[in-house]
Amino acid sequence: MKQIKWGFIGCGEVTERKSGPAFSLIEGSSITAVMSRSSDKARSYADRHNVPKWYTDAQSLINDPSVNAVYIATPPSSHATYAIMAMKAGKPVYVEKPLAASYIDCQRVIRISQQTGVPCFVAYYRRSLPYFQKVKELVENDVIGKVINVQIRFSVPPRDLDYNKTNLPWRVQRDIAGGGYFYDLAPHQLDLLQELFGPIVHVSGYSSNRGGLYQSEDTVSAAFAFNDGMPGSGSWCFVGHESARTDRIELIGEKGQICFSVFTYDPIALHTSEGRQEITIPNPPHVQMPLINEVVKHLQGQGVCTCDCVSATSVNWVMDRILGKL
Repeated sequence: MKQIKWGFIGCGEVTERKSGPAFSLIEGSSITAVMSRSSDKARSYADRHNVPKWYTDAQSLINDPSVNAVYIATPPSSHATYAIMAMKAGKPVYVEKPLAASYIDCQRVIRISQQTGVPCFVAYYRRSLPYFQKVKELVENDVIGKVINVQIRFSVPPRDLDYNKTNLPWRVQRDIAGGGYFYDLAPHQLDLLQELFGPIVHVSGYSSNRGGLYQSEDTVSAAFAFNDGMPGSGSWCFVGHESARTDRIELIGEKGQICFSVFTYDPIALHTSEGRQEITIPNPPHVQMPLINEVVKHLQGQGVCTCDCVSATSVNWVMDRILGKL
């Protein structure tokens, strides 16, 4: 496959800057069609981004012979259905994270990918960003020695939209998102840790709704262990006071500590016997571009992208265990 001609299912906020423009900036890659259930939205996106075709029906986009790969940028509840439709049509898929709204749906995607031989990639794009590549480099170079414990701490206040009882964001509607904001944000953190240290094989958690703004969990705590026995823990609060706002992962090693953020990209803090050092790594304008480039090169037979449905399914297993869904 020399020219990757993408069809977008969904053209919401994430496609405007984080991902969408990258598909047409990479050599051998272009956007051929977009789909939204809203004709006004589909037409507007196509006009603004110079996309030749637009649809209001996903199957019509998938069946378009000028589309040979599909990007799924809808809420998680429809990821598995659209991914399976595309793979059965022989078209590779790039899916927004999390792969699906449940571990069980992820298993369905893996099964169809294996049966059809059609690859399914997942947008855990932080793996490929220079910021997190630097963290990986520090770990692999033993700068802090053997890592013996990891800790996730995350807290944010409610968003204004969370107070709208009649029109809550889809990200807090469990039937659409798989859970609350935990299911939307924690996947990036958990995927990064598993990319660094291998699969989490033991996990337990407790979740609660403390703010009463919506039905889904808004406060979560978890303990987990990786395959080599290294323990870790996580704490997430989505209704905290502004004074508690934090976005931090701590990697505690025998010779020091690495602290970094996942969403705010604060300077990486390296603590060793030589003192504290801050490392600032800028992001590219379109943050998904490095990973999308890997996906395109994989489809062109020029590389291998390991950010696939198999590795992504592990993240859903961890989250579903934490939330008591398994």
